[in-house]
Amino acid sequence: MSDLPHENDQPDPLDAFEELIAEETDRDPDLAVIEAGSRTLRTQGGPPQADVPARPEDPEVDRALREVEAELAGRWGETKLEPSVSRIAALMDVLGEPQRSYPSIHITGTNGKTSTARMIEALLGAFDLRTGRYTSPHVQSVTERISLDGAPISAERFIETYQDIKPYVEMVDGLQEYRLSFFEVLTGMAYAAFADAPVDVAVVEVGMGGSWDATNVIDGDVAVVTPISLDHTDRLGSTPGEIAAEKGGIIKQDATVILAQQPVDAAQVLLKKAVEVDATVAREGLEFGVVARQVAVGGQLVTLRGLGGEYPEVYLPLHGAHQAHNAAVALAAVEAFFGVGSLRAEPLDIDTVRKAFAAVSSPGRLEVVRRSPTIVLDAAHNPAGAEVTAEAVREAFDFTRLIGVIGASADKNVRGLLEAFEPIFADVVVTQNSTHRAMDADELAAIAVEVFGEERVQVEPRLPEALEAAITLAEEEGEFAGGGVLVTGSVITVGEARLLLGKG
Repeated sequence: MSDLPHENDQPDPLDAFEELIAEETDRDPDLAVIEAGSRTLRTQGGPPQADVPARPEDPEVDRALREVEAELAGRWGETKLEPSVSRIAALMDVLGEPQRSYPSIHITGTNGKTSTARMIEALLGAFDLRTGRYTSPHVQSVTERISLDGAPISAERFIETYQDIKPYVEMVDGLQEYRLSFFEVLTGMAYAAFADAPVDVAVVEVGMGGSWDATNVIDGDVAVVTPISLDHTDRLGSTPGEIAAEKGGIIKQDATVILAQQPVDAAQVLLKKAVEVDATVAREGLEFGVVARQVAVGGQLVTLRGLGGEYPEVYLPLHGAHQAHNAAVALAAVEAFFGVGSLRAEPLDIDTVRKAFAAVSSPGRLEVVRRSPTIVLDAAHNPAGAEVTAEAVREAFDFTRLIGVIGASADKNVRGLLEAFEPIFADVVVTQNSTHRAMDADELAAIAVEVFGEERVQVEPRLPEALEAAITLAEEEGEFAGGGVLVTGSVITVGEARLLLGKG
């Protein structure tokens, strides 16, 4: 590490990083974007991606955005819930029902929702429709959650939207037993921004569950259910079938339902719900699916079968079989939206479909942010997500020695997460992100030692030092060998690592 600055040369930038984190302690953890960078990390990252905005350069705009963030932070965070749509419905009522002014595609499931939403958005945009996309959580900036025309709204527009609905939010607050939550206000902002744009179609990802999720005041023309597995079991249920009963709440009268491959009990529940509301169902593996796929440079080449026929040789710049399945689901959802398979027989234009998929990105999902050694970020935070990520890493990368950096949330199945990654990690560096939801590094290390063995576990409570340690371990293979680092365990951990590595 000879090119690192010495302590006597200049102030330690990690101290500044600590100070910035300390300043954020009063804010909601999901809004606490860490602006610190560490010059001790020998990064080769390029400019930030367009779909992951940095802080505003204008000091006045940045100040105004911080004020909005602070006001949102004073509300219930996303982990504190009162299962009801009464408050968001009241807000929509006083706003004039903005969510009724455009058709919607509504997405639920356990894993793959955001990537699928991005693919749907790209396809709709390629067919010249103006899109609004609402996803959560964000990787680095809260403004990522609300997108227009394929890009996050500007900080200025985010502030303006908040100020526009603020009087109505306060009015509803005064009439309800509980004030609107952080997520409910953001949902109201998204629906208002989409109506104001106006958009031709909204692509909306649920926050948690379905029936009582704040997004569920829309009547999605198309309801998408990505794979269901165990997560948030304290709120949604202890089996896939129980969780499906909650998530199936987004299936509305006469809608079209696009079902990804599901556990048997989940599929039974979802199909029963569809019958009850006269919804039309398309199932992956029957009405649509992945015909073929092969690894390609930077992603994969897939042939998809949609509701209207086959779409051969589609390049998808994302890694892993799970992303190919997400692509099949996204394609079927867009076909259903356009009436393919019901109102029209012919498939979508293949060149337009290819162009759309080739432009898809999904930050923080097996995203390579640096080379030599290769550093990959992935937001897997539950065992099912970790399993597909591990399989994708085996397929897409030729690592001879892979080091894991894991910072997880305390309310997750951390043991299951670690067990899924154990076969692919030579060593693991356990750490914690800056939020109060983070599992303590020592507590995480105790579980990791049981899974990996003491000799394969290193503890670095601060993320910058964890990244540095992992880079050192990966480089033990030599400069031109196949060492790599995978940062995972939480969207928050990935977002903070992304900033530290020069991507924002």
